[in-house]
Amino acid sequence: MNLETIASSQFLAAILTMVAVTGTIYSLVMPLLSRDTLKARMKVVALERDKLRAKERARLQTREADARASLRNQPKAQMKSFVDRLNLKQMLSDEDTIDKLRMAGYRGSAPLYYFLTARIALPGVIFLFAIFYAFLILPDTLPALSKVCFCIALAGVGAFVPNFYLKNKIDKRKLIIQRAWPDALDLMLICVESGMSIEGAFQRVAEEVGVQSVELAEELSLTTAELSYLSERRSAYENLAKRTGVDGVKNVMMALIQAERYGTPVGTAIRSMADDTREARMQLAEQKAASLPPKLTVPMIMFFLPVLFFIIMGPAVMQVIDQFGAP
Repeated sequence: MNLETIASSQFLAAILTMVAVTGTIYSLVMPLLSRDTLKARMKVVALERDKLRAKERARLQTREADARASLRNQPKAQMKSFVDRLNLKQMLSDEDTIDKLRMAGYRGSAPLYYFLTARIALPGVIFLFAIFYAFLILPDTLPALSKVCFCIALAGVGAFVPNFYLKNKIDKRKLIIQRAWPDALDLMLICVESGMSIEGAFQRVAEEVGVQSVELAEELSLTTAELSYLSERRSAYENLAKRTGVDGVKNVMMALIQAERYGTPVGTAIRSMADDTREARMQLAEQKAASLPPKLTVPMIMFFLPVLFFIIMGPAVMQVIDQFGAP
C-alpha cells in the first residue's frame, strides 16, 4: 500500500465508514450484553446507609450521655465561690439568660457560671493585654491618656464578647434545627398515623433525624424523657419550644397542646402543621432567591463591569492609539 492509496479520498471514506459502523454496532449490542447492576448498587447503597445510620446513632447516644452528664455537672469550686461571693447571678443574669444558654445547647448549672465568669474576667484580660501592647509596642509619641482610653474602650468591648458568642451559637443552632424540622415533622406524621404514640414517635424521629441534625435529635430525645416523667405533657411541649426557639417548632407544639386539650386527633394537627412548615420553607427559599439579584448588583458594578468595559474598549483604544500615534 503506497502513499497515494492512503491519501486517496476513497480510502479515507472507507476508514470513516468502518469507524461509524463499529460505533453503531457497539452502541446497539453493549446494552444487550451489559448486566443489570441496579439491584447490586441499591444493595450497596442500603448497606452504606445502614452503616452511616448506625454510626450516627452511636454518636448521638454518646452525645446524649454527655448531655445527661452535663445536666448533673457542677461548676468548679473556685468558680462557683467567685460568682457567689460577688453575687453575679443576680447582677448579670436572669431567667432570659438561662433560656438563652439552653437555646445555645448549654444545659445545667455549670454553663451559667462559666458565662458569668467570662463576662467578668474577659474585660480584665483584654485590658491587661491592651496595656501591654499600648505602652511596650506602640510608639511613645502617642499620649499616655489616649493609650489608656483606648485600652478602656477595648475592655468595654470585651464585656460584650460572651453575649456575641452566645448569640452566634444560638443563631447557628436555630438554623440547623429549622432546616431539619420539616423532614422530622413528616416522619412524625408517618409514625403517628401508623399507630405509634406521640412518645414513641418522638423517640423514633430522634433516632432517624440524627443523621441530618444531631441538635434536633437531642431535643426530641429530651422531650421524650420529659413526656415520661413530667406531670403535665404541656410542660414538655413548652420546654421543647423554649429550648429550640424556632417558630415552626413553637407552632407545632401549640397545635399539640390544643389537640391534647380539646381531644382532636393528633395526626390531623401534625398533618396541617407539616403542610404549613413545607410552605414556609418554600417561601423562605423563594425569598432568598428573590433577594439574590440586589445582593449581586454592587459586586457586579465593582468587579464585573470595569473588566467588561476594558475588554470591549481595549481594542478600540489600541486602534485609536495606532492611528494617531503613528508618524
